[in-house]
Amino acid sequence: MTTPDTFATTATRLRACRICRDAPLYGPPLPQEPRPIVQGSGTARLCIASQAPGTRANRTGKPFTDPSGVRLRAWLGLDEAAFYDAARVAIVPMGSCFPGLDAKGGDRPPRRECAERWRAELFEGLPDLELILVIGQYAQGWHLGRMPGGLTATVRGWRAILGRPGRPRVLPLPHPSWRNNGWLKREPWFEAELLPVLRAEVARVMARD
Repeated sequence: MTTPDTFATTATRLRACRICRDAPLYGPPLPQEPRPIVQGSGTARLCIASQAPGTRANRTGKPFTDPSGVRLRAWLGLDEAAFYDAARVAIVPMGSCFPGLDAKGGDRPPRRECAERWRAELFEGLPDLELILVIGQYAQGWHLGRMPGGLTATVRGWRAILGRPGRPRVLPLPHPSWRNNGWLKREPWFEAELLPVLRAEVARVMARD
């Protein structure tokens, strides 16, 4: 039976993981010391299924401590205290370590070893989840399967996805990075239609005892 401390036990083991450096399965070893970052507890009702920590999160050991985090919290209608309340909010990236930078200065994709080894076990420790926010193509591919039309089509289909039967419910979002400013300008329905529903759903989940 899942107990409230299952997530904490798994997270402790995850934080000691060095698979991507010492025994990589996909590509070269992680170029820097691994620093797995994850947040949550067995009582969390909201989960942010994200991509991977960035450079600033890697330095601080805390997720979304950058402009992307500021934008994400604005989207959700949460202040920092609520966002970082592990008793209510889980943050489970597809790759728990900063994956390094590519030749253009952008973040590399999340390491595949991480989700394959740890993701199912982490979610087993989150029995009370009511809503999972799947951010970006990697999390959407894992939680929703590969859908035709890529990220834009997936996020456009948010009503049908959110309305699927069963719990936890799932809501797809783009990544809040500044690199997606152009996407946000091209897709005004996101702020006009999806964000009000997102904030209402988050407020409802966060208000539950």
